[in-house]
Amino acid sequence: MTHTAIRSNWTIEAIREVYDRPLLELVRQAADVHREHFDPAEVQVCQLVSIKTGGCPEDCGYCSQSVHNDSSVKPEPLMGRDEVVRIAKRAKRNGVTRLCLGAAWREVKDNNQFERVLDIVRGVNDEGLEVCATLGMLDADQAAKLEAAGLYAYNHNLDTSAEYYETIITTRTFQDRLDTIDAVRTTDVTVCSGGIIGMGESDEDIIDLALTLRAMEIDSIPVNFLNSIPQTPFETKRELTPQRCLKTLCLFRFVNPNKEIRVAGGREVNLRSLQPLSLYPANSMFVNGYLTTTGQDATDAHQMIRDLGFELDQPAAI
Repeated sequence: MTHTAIRSNWTIEAIREVYDRPLLELVRQAADVHREHFDPAEVQVCQLVSIKTGGCPEDCGYCSQSVHNDSSVKPEPLMGRDEVVRIAKRAKRNGVTRLCLGAAWREVKDNNQFERVLDIVRGVNDEGLEVCATLGMLDADQAAKLEAAGLYAYNHNLDTSAEYYETIITTRTFQDRLDTIDAVRTTDVTVCSGGIIGMGESDEDIIDLALTLRAMEIDSIPVNFLNSIPQTPFETKRELTPQRCLKTLCLFRFVNPNKEIRVAGGREVNLRSLQPLSLYPANSMFVNGYLTTTGQDATDAHQMIRDLGFELDQPAAI
């Protein structure tokens, strides 16, 4: 496959011009960019599992797991290895090739719980799935232990632009997030980092986030859309339209043409009837829910993928 040169001189004005193009024209062009760097017919199905739910000390305005938010989510203990492996086996039967393990921690601590997580990572890795984890902040030594356990990717979202960041969280800085990504990059573990759209940010904030992720050469970019949860500071935010969501996915594809773009949390409630079109600029989607919110069942997602004439990415052989 012959690739055209990847553009290196993106400016805010140039990206804005892309963003303002008519929707269907933009989708077609983003699909062309996608086709240059990936198999356009292949879709990876991912699943997110909350292995430690609730009780997080961070004050993220969008999150129902924060102790600062009086939501209905109650703290739960860390899941056991056998239970997670059973979920992994079932996910693999459902066409999932990447399983992401999420723990509601501010940071990884060198204790028995982290040792248990390492054992969980080994167990899921043994099932032939790509194992991703999102555990909060960590250092290089902890990243190395995760790598040795078989971790494929570490997720640590930037969430939004550096300028808008303090509007959504005050207990962790934007630099903290960059430092964690730097720690992961001392290993061969791939980096998964994206954002959440619909938290009151401007179009310029979205563009800035896309450019930041490009400058960092992030391997995998999940694009989440705010699913406003009751009893959180962002419960009344309902600003997204399906058109804006789809245009945002296309924007990320243009700015990061050779990186994996993932349609992530909130796609069902925000993209609505435009969900099928999201697979033209994107590589993959999540099924069966997002930590504390429900999502599209894998069976329904498979039907949508097949209806578009796409194929499921196949699990690696064990």
